[in-house]
Amino acid sequence: MGVDDFSFAVQLANTMDWNMALEDFEFTAKLEPKGCFVLFHGSERVGIATSISFGKVGWFGNLIVKEAYRRRGAGTLLVKSAIEYLKSTGTETIGLYAYPHLIKFYENVGFKPDVDFLVLQGKAVSSATERTLRKIKKQDIPALTDFDCLCFGAHRKKLLKPILLNTGNLCYMSADNHEVVGYCAAKVYEEMAEVGPLICRQNRADVAVALLKTILGKLRNLDVFTCVPTEETALLETLFKAGFRENFRVTRMFLGPAVAKNCTYIAESLERG
Repeated sequence: MGVDDFSFAVQLANTMDWNMALEDFEFTAKLEPKGCFVLFHGSERVGIATSISFGKVGWFGNLIVKEAYRRRGAGTLLVKSAIEYLKSTGTETIGLYAYPHLIKFYENVGFKPDVDFLVLQGKAVSSATERTLRKIKKQDIPALTDFDCLCFGAHRKKLLKPILLNTGNLCYMSADNHEVVGYCAAKVYEEMAEVGPLICRQNRADVAVALLKTILGKLRNLDVFTCVPTEETALLETLFKAGFRENFRVTRMFLGPAVAKNCTYIAESLERG
């Protein structure tokens, strides 16, 4: 996928009501220039797929094919091309988020279901928390990316660093005796925001809720999206009480050993894990 393909990618993605912008594909393509693909039928662009490598773990996302070319092998070709690319970089496990109706499709390629997630949408409102959390600073990034690796199963520094250093985003952390307990970030756009990633020690749901409330309290009146595992009851309760509603569900799937460790987790995005 090149710069000239971004407009097509946005137009195609938004036929699925994904609310994506040029910046989304610019960001992903910058992170993984050789991992984003456009499928052609003759000279016509008919599909796209993106992927990103984090060393031994890769992520696959944004699979979309024009309706007229579906069920003709186009999607399978894009998936296999991305898998081949990721494996060429040394990836041993590939993750993705699948819509319910596509689980069987991905199982046929070798992926296995892991955990279900809810994609929620709502208006952020002020939410009180008794905890004092601090903004993430540049010097915190090495410790945060190491902490993130313990949960995600691979080092996501190339993804997390630009998110955490973007002054337009909201990024907060919690630490005990200089040890990271958890962190949360929200990518902020003109009229909407996406909360994630959030990573927190599994036995510290109180910290995870405080991080989430802190972020939501500073996103007032924006349209907010987030992707939360169905098992994270404390986070879901907080979001539902704030007026969030379920948009749709997805299932996290892995090709290769499941690498995610036990922790409290909100996805960074559907396309990058």
